[in-house]
Amino acid sequence: MKRKLLMWGAAGLLLLLVSVVVSLSLGSAHIPIPHVWRILLHRVPLVGDGIPVTWPESSEQIIMKVRLPRIVLGVLIGASLSVAGAGFQGVLRNPLADPYTLGVASGASVGAAFLILFGLQYVVFGMWTIPIVAFMTGLVTLWIVFRLAGVQGRFRTETVILSGTVVSAFLSAIVSFMVSLSANKVVNEIIFWLMGSLALRGWPYTTVVLPYLAVGAVVLVAYGRSLNLFALGERHAAHLGVKVDRTKRIVLIVSTILTAAAVSVCGVIGFVGLITPHLVRMMVGPDYRLLVPLSLLFGGIYVLWADTLARMVLSPTEIPLGVVTAFLGAPFFAYLLSRQKKMVKG
Repeated sequence: MKRKLLMWGAAGLLLLLVSVVVSLSLGSAHIPIPHVWRILLHRVPLVGDGIPVTWPESSEQIIMKVRLPRIVLGVLIGASLSVAGAGFQGVLRNPLADPYTLGVASGASVGAAFLILFGLQYVVFGMWTIPIVAFMTGLVTLWIVFRLAGVQGRFRTETVILSGTVVSAFLSAIVSFMVSLSANKVVNEIIFWLMGSLALRGWPYTTVVLPYLAVGAVVLVAYGRSLNLFALGERHAAHLGVKVDRTKRIVLIVSTILTAAAVSVCGVIGFVGLITPHLVRMMVGPDYRLLVPLSLLFGGIYVLWADTLARMVLSPTEIPLGVVTAFLGAPFFAYLLSRQKKMVKG
């Protein structure tokens, strides 16, 4: 298992590094890849002193202040949503579960839409107002779902999914109502947030997601063995020493917090947490001790390239990132659904 993790992890890291460099060179202002390498190495302590500056100052500004923070944030968002998706699929034993199963995206959207509707985007916390409020409303949604699903401190998987679906539908209706009350300019702003984007997101936004990803990924990796045993059924897992209710609660809460952190920064980006764990599962198998850490790595790569497409396809016009991930993810979801139907018939 360790050898397989090292092999795929090394391949993923190499692919991530190449993807970052290539993505940095692409854009309305094309920057040659050798310049990108030299600019990045020039910023490395000790190494950078020996690299002469042979590129325009504007290229370095574009790389370091515009593209690199956006790419790093995209990698963090993709990693967060993918790890959360692996957690949901494991604990709910549902291969079609994703990070938005418990309605956290709808909860975060209510908070963001409310602020935008009443022009409160920059009140109290400045540029952090929407991320903070969206994160808080996402966590409140999680609390409501657990209150609805719990019976004497315990809850069944089916009840959790049903509660999440009901709460998500209700909150989505509230967002739609607020959109109907909005003026044209405000409508566009709400819808753009709902479709997800990494545009105009600088280095400070990475500090919102990074701590949650660092802690959340460690927790979910630690529960890899328990998630493997969940595949045998909750009763068998309990007989093998897994504290079922405690594991479910911790994995669901951590996965939802990861999702809330991602959504609060960049809006709703669908299909990432559904697609990436399946792609990784096809490569390395169903072992969650491999699946969780590799989903983190390949999820970052997936969102990085989806965002690059969002920037490039209609350049200089930018497509919302959520639209690109939906275009890529919906056909794959249909494939997974048809595959599930064939397995049930078989």
